Amino acid sequence: MALKIRLARGGTKKRPFYRVVIAENTAPRDGSFIEKIGTYNPMVGKDHPNRLTIQEERVKYWLSVGARPTDRVHKFLANLNLMPAFAYNEQPIKSAPGKKRLEREAEQKAADEAAKEAAAEAAPAEAAPAEEEEK
Repeated sequence: MALKIRLARGGTKKRPFYRVVIAENTAPRDGSFIEKIGTYNPMVGKDHPNRLTIQEERVKYWLSVGARPTDRVHKFLANLNLMPAFAYNEQPIKSAPGKKRLEREAEQKAADEAAKEAAAEAAPAEAAPAEEEEK
């Protein structure tokens, strides 16, 4: 019996209203549920107190029993400090640079460092005669 903490949609067409419920993961989205633990109304402002109402004690109980929240509910609970926030990867695997690009970047970096070293060696040699002329 796998339990989910998820949103069950209500309201009318183009005016959604959600209940935060505990349900079995095989139950339909708007079907039967075990317990209603809150509501979510996306139609009101983000700072409105009735946008999200959650019974925190019941959430803690259901999490301890083994219920897993959906992604959206997980974000809500993280904002209320009831769960740790999502850990996002900095760069998705699909968009990571390929082998050839990494090789080109490494070669470019090595060339840049060599140019800086050459400029650093040439700069003191040029600066020394200028100092002698001033004296």
